Amino acid sequence: MLFVDLHKRKILTIFLLLIFTWSLFAVEWGPNVLHAKGLSTASDIFAAILQPDLSSDILVLALESAWLTLAYATAGMSLAIIIALIFGIFASGVLASGSRSRAFMMSTFRGLLGFMRAVHELVWAWLFVASFGLSPYAAVFALAIPYGGILGRIFADMLNDVPKEPIQALVATGASRWECLFYGYFPSVKMSIISYTMYRFECAVRSSAIMSFVGLGGLGYQIQLSLNDLNYNEVWTFVFFLILMVVAIDGWSSMLRKRMAQ
Repeated sequence: MLFVDLHKRKILTIFLLLIFTWSLFAVEWGPNVLHAKGLSTASDIFAAILQPDLSSDILVLALESAWLTLAYATAGMSLAIIIALIFGIFASGVLASGSRSRAFMMSTFRGLLGFMRAVHELVWAWLFVASFGLSPYAAVFALAIPYGGILGRIFADMLNDVPKEPIQALVATGASRWECLFYGYFPSVKMSIISYTMYRFECAVRSSAIMSFVGLGGLGYQIQLSLNDLNYNEVWTFVFFLILMVVAIDGWSSMLRKRMAQ
C-alpha cells in the first residue's frame, strides 16, 4: 500500500512539473512582460517601509479603518460559523437513518458547500455590491458564504473522522442520533473546530482588507487610495496595522486553546 501511495505521488509530482514547464514556454517573454518603471516603483515602495506615516490624522484613520475591517471579518465569520455548523453536520451524514439517506444527504450538502467555497470572496463582494450597493451587508455576505463553505467541509470531515467505538457505545445505551452528536461527536472534535475556526478568522481579516479594494471601506480601501496618490509611507502605516491585527488574533487563539486544554 505504501509503495502504491509513493508511486502515485511521483506521478503527480512529474505531472505538476510538466505543467509548470509548459506554462513557462507558454508565456511570451519580452520587454512588455515587466512594467518599464516597475523596478523603480517597487524600490520606492519598499524604501518607505522604514518611514511609515505616524501623523495623528493617519493613525486615527488607520484605527477607524482597522476597526471597520475587523467588524466585517467578525460579522462575516459569525454568520459563516452558523452556516458551517448546519451544513457541515448534514454533510457529514451523522444524522442519517440509513445508507441511502446518508449518501443523499452527504452528496447534496457537500455539493452546496463546494459551490459556496468555489467562488472567491472578492467575486462574491462584486456580486453583492452590484446587488446591495456599497453596504456592510455586501461585505458580510461576501465573507460568510465562502468561509461557511470552507468551514462546513472541514467540520464534516472532522465529524466523519471521529472514532466509531464511543458512538457505538452511546447507541448501545439507547442514545438518539442528536444525543450522539452532542455527547459523542462534538466533544471529540471541539478543540479541532475551535483551532481551525480561529485560523480561518485570521484569514477572514485579510480577506476583509482585500475586499475593501471594491470600495467597502477598511484598511484595504485606504491602502488603495494611498497607492493611487503615491503616498507609500501611508501605505505601510495601514499595512502594519493589518499585520498587528493578525498577530493579535493569533495570540488570542493560542491563549484560548491553552485555556480550553487545561
